[in-house]
Amino acid sequence: MASEFGALSLVPPLLAIVLAVVTRRAMLSLFIGIWVGAIIIVNEVSFVGGFHFEPTSPGVAQMFDWVINSIGNSTFNAKILVFTLLIGAGIALIWQLGGAFAITRFATRRIDSHRRAGITTWLLGLLWNFDDYANNAIVGSSMKDIADEMKMSREKLAYILDSTAAPMATIGLSSWVAFEIGLIHTQYEELGIQGETPTAATTFLQSIPFNMYAILALAMVGIIVITQRDFGEMLTAENRAQQTGNVIREDAQPLQSIKEDLGEPALENAPLRMFVLPVFALVSVVIAGAVITGYAPGRTPVEMFENTDVAGALVWGSFAMVATGIVLSQVHGAMSLDETMETVLDGFGTMLPAVSILVLAWSIGSVATALETGAYVTAYAEGVVSPLMLPVVIFLISAFISLAIGTSWGTMSIMTPIVVPMAWSIGGESSQLIAMAVGAMFSGAIFGDNCSPISDTTVLASTFSGSDHIDHVRTQMYYAGTVLIATAVMYLLYGLTNINPLILLPVGVVVLVALVYLFSEWDAKRKNVPSKPAAKRQSRPDVTSDD
Repeated sequence: MASEFGALSLVPPLLAIVLAVVTRRAMLSLFIGIWVGAIIIVNEVSFVGGFHFEPTSPGVAQMFDWVINSIGNSTFNAKILVFTLLIGAGIALIWQLGGAFAITRFATRRIDSHRRAGITTWLLGLLWNFDDYANNAIVGSSMKDIADEMKMSREKLAYILDSTAAPMATIGLSSWVAFEIGLIHTQYEELGIQGETPTAATTFLQSIPFNMYAILALAMVGIIVITQRDFGEMLTAENRAQQTGNVIREDAQPLQSIKEDLGEPALENAPLRMFVLPVFALVSVVIAGAVITGYAPGRTPVEMFENTDVAGALVWGSFAMVATGIVLSQVHGAMSLDETMETVLDGFGTMLPAVSILVLAWSIGSVATALETGAYVTAYAEGVVSPLMLPVVIFLISAFISLAIGTSWGTMSIMTPIVVPMAWSIGGESSQLIAMAVGAMFSGAIFGDNCSPISDTTVLASTFSGSDHIDHVRTQMYYAGTVLIATAVMYLLYGLTNINPLILLPVGVVVLVALVYLFSEWDAKRKNVPSKPAAKRQSRPDVTSDD
């Protein structure tokens, strides 16, 4: 059923996105988008059946209801906020204990170039695949100072984090997989085919090769970090970092500024354990917590994933990180207990910009739900769906919805009840068409998650890389758009030829390599700058950064 608000349902999220990109003021843009949505709702503004507008309220009460409910009515959101604050405290303790400099000294003896820093970050992101939030936090915190040493721009680091974390989570051993299988399972029950072949889990596995955006996005990161070729605003950012040592743009507003907020570390020449032990506590407790909350006698691995409390495990792990940092500070006499507690509070403070944007991003997601944005977009496109066009249409609709509402999980929740029955009907009850449709839908959802300034994963990538949020969005859009084009072409080829996706994916990678080479050469000549950075770092790089 279409949204009763019609095209007006698109206004708040798209307004927030456009304002964020144009003004570089993410919080203000999100706030305006939420307020406009509230005005539409409370004044019953509508274009359906003719223009209708009854001005009765400025919408302030409704606006703050959405903001408050995004925290108070969602246990998951509340846990993510606590996790984010605790991670900030843990990072602050590591900084004061000298752990950041310790890991940099250790790594730079092995990671001696810009390329190796990028490849290492990418590989760590591929390995840490069970949760996108933890991926951003752990990999970003581990690699930020090393990336600074190699004169990698914060925008580039944020891109590697963001375009690895969510795409990898959607196909790896993650909480995402449990969520996705659960959505398919529900639709199979509705269609009366659950228990037959294929099962929801089997359909998910069959859908992975069709999740082309996620796979090609991961390949794109690899291509970029290995070839060292950049284009668009990322080329400008990388040349700035290489030539001046400024890893962030002048006047940028990074979501996390450890050095500016905390000053110089309390310990000089700290041992490596000041970094390793807190991070090990975080990783080990998160993994153990996820296993413990999902385990029950007789449960299959899939059922364990479906029942695990990843958000809770993240909170426990981040608390373990903070507790370990406190113990280390006392055992080594680095700080008094009062100074340690002040560092914890200062660490909370470093995360307040990120927490604020997260809350506003969730709130504008509530606006999109209330206005039925997803239903409107889907109903508008229903008339053009055919078996040949089905993959690319599902992909583009899902991408647009995800871009507009800023959440891949929300997009999956909106689209799965539409996509699975439609594919079952159009395909003559063919399971292969369901797998294709589900994969295309997941692909579109991940694109918006990567590209939208109102996506929580994008916010956290900016946070843990220390990047200005809108700078991250603006630089990443060129790369995500390139992958979008390659993916759409692959879906069109599949619809026209029915070629196995395992054959199309390598073709897609070749297309990406060609596009990266062409775009980087053209943009470098246009801007009269090098198309790639120097292969090796200088012996004593003059790095200027905010932290």
